[in-house]
Amino acid sequence: MTRHLVDLASVGAEMILEWVSRARVLRDMPRSEREKICAGREVVHLFLEPSTRTRVSFEIAAHRLGARVIDFDTEASSLQKGESLYDTVRTIEAMGTDALVIRHGENHAPNELAKRTRGAVINAGDGTRAHPTQGLLDLLTLLDEFGDLAGRKIAIVGDVKHSRVAGSDLVAFTSAGAEVVLVAPPELRREDVPPGVTFEEELDPLLPTLDAIVMLRIQRERLDAELALDTEAFVARYQLSEARLAMIPAHGIVMHPGPMNRGVEIVDAVADGPRSRILDQVGRGVAVRMAVLEWSLGGAR
Repeated sequence: MTRHLVDLASVGAEMILEWVSRARVLRDMPRSEREKICAGREVVHLFLEPSTRTRVSFEIAAHRLGARVIDFDTEASSLQKGESLYDTVRTIEAMGTDALVIRHGENHAPNELAKRTRGAVINAGDGTRAHPTQGLLDLLTLLDEFGDLAGRKIAIVGDVKHSRVAGSDLVAFTSAGAEVVLVAPPELRREDVPPGVTFEEELDPLLPTLDAIVMLRIQRERLDAELALDTEAFVARYQLSEARLAMIPAHGIVMHPGPMNRGVEIVDAVADGPRSRILDQVGRGVAVRMAVLEWSLGGAR
C-alpha cells in the first residue's frame, strides 16, 4: 500500500505525533534491521527548486532504510523540451518506481500529482504553502528539548508570508499543544493560519515570554516586484542579536530551517551559540524522513 504526504493539515494531529514517535524508534534501530524496512524499493527525487538539507537528508533516509534513490536530473530531461510535469512523472512511474519526492515552486503541485499517479508522492516543499517533513523535524526538535509542548510559547519570526516552513510549522506545533505567534512586518504577514495562532508586529515585548524562537530568512526570490522591503529596518526590528537572545528565558532555544542569511535575520554568535538547535534540526530531518518513507512505501517488496 502506498500513501501520499502532501501537507500536514490533511493528516491530523494523531498521525503527526505518530511519525515523530516512529522517527525516534528508527534513529535508534540497529542498521542491519533498519536496512530491511524498504529493501527493494525505488525512490525518485524530482527537485525543481534548489535544495541542500531536504534533498540530502531524504537521500540518506532512503539509503538507511535499504531503498534505492534515483536522482532525476531536470536540466537533462524532456521537461526542457516542453513535456508536462504530469507526463514526466507518469513516464517515471511506468518504469516501476515506488515513490516520488518532489519539490516544486507552485502551490499544490504535489497535491495534483498525488491525485493522478499510482506511486507515493511526498512533498519536499511546494511554493509558499507547505513543507511537511520540515514541520515534523522541527516538532521533533522541540519535543526532544521540552518533552511536551503544552503551555509552551513559540514565535516564528521573519518572512512568514512566503515561508512554506511556517505553513507546516504552524500545523505541527499547534497539533502538539503549543501556543504559536507569528512576528513580521505587515507586508510579510501570512493569512492561512490555524485557529488560535496570533500575529504580532513587534518582537521585543514577546521575547521574555518565549520558550523557542524560529527565525526565517527573507525570501527575496518570492517577493512581489512592487514590494521594496527595507532590509535595514527589518534588521533593526527583527534580527535575532545577542542582545535580543538575552531577553529570552535561559531555557529558550533558537531554531532556523535554513538556509540562513547571516547578518540579516540572525547573527553568527546566536546561530552558532549554545542555545542554537539549528544543526540538531538538520540531524532530526533524517529520522523524520525515514519515518515518512516507511509509512508511504508500506515496507519492503
